[in-house]
Amino acid sequence: MALWIEAESVELRANATDAELQTVIRAAYRQVLGNAHVLDTQRLVSAESQLRNGAISVREFVRAIAQSDQYRSRFFESSSPYRFIELNFKHLLGRAPQDQAEIAEHVQIYNSQGYEAEINSYIDSEEYKLAFGENVVPFARGNRTQPGMKNVGFNRTFALMRGFAANDVGKSARLISDIGSNLPTKIVAPAGGSGASGNTAKRFRITASKASYGPRVSQGTTTFEVEYSQLSQRIQNIHKTGGKILSITEVA
Repeated sequence: MALWIEAESVELRANATDAELQTVIRAAYRQVLGNAHVLDTQRLVSAESQLRNGAISVREFVRAIAQSDQYRSRFFESSSPYRFIELNFKHLLGRAPQDQAEIAEHVQIYNSQGYEAEINSYIDSEEYKLAFGENVVPFARGNRTQPGMKNVGFNRTFALMRGFAANDVGKSARLISDIGSNLPTKIVAPAGGSGASGNTAKRFRITASKASYGPRVSQGTTTFEVEYSQLSQRIQNIHKTGGKILSITEVA
């Protein structure tokens, strides 16, 4: 089972079948609404029809979901401002905010221009266009898809993405303390016990790109298997040597 891994992309291609279109629609709802179950009465029928007819792109369908009453009530009206912003990063850019400057920028956008402008600032950004284009559903991204991203960003994205089905619940921001203090985000043990059947007794395989492991080491990837108690330290060591985390997977 994957603890956290860069997700596969879902793209709406030309001449897609109805089944393929429905796969894209489901993926968009799941990503933007944080894995929430969408009732038939909550579906954006008009936007889905426009997507089916080619009148709008996937990017515009994503915008319609994020501008919907359902998104607003689920993540804006029931969350603190900082939590709302970090969830916007997660849902619309597939990553966590890097630093206080990014948070401050989006606080300013919301305060001066309002809710719609805040949502549009992600979807209209160059980062969004480069990462997803017009017809790829946003997805959780690892460091390898984010040129120039700081290594600390992996741990922060990991903290937001792990436990995808449940971790959008709650009013309080998860990262505000670390970001505000410019501290690295630690990987903490998930709930579930520390005995032999708990997560802390399990082993995990880390796949990372090679970097400064020595002058004779060529570019490529390497893997490590560690116990949960060693996971955070191993990730820190990889970052210190200039490596990039590609995936973390539970060893069966």
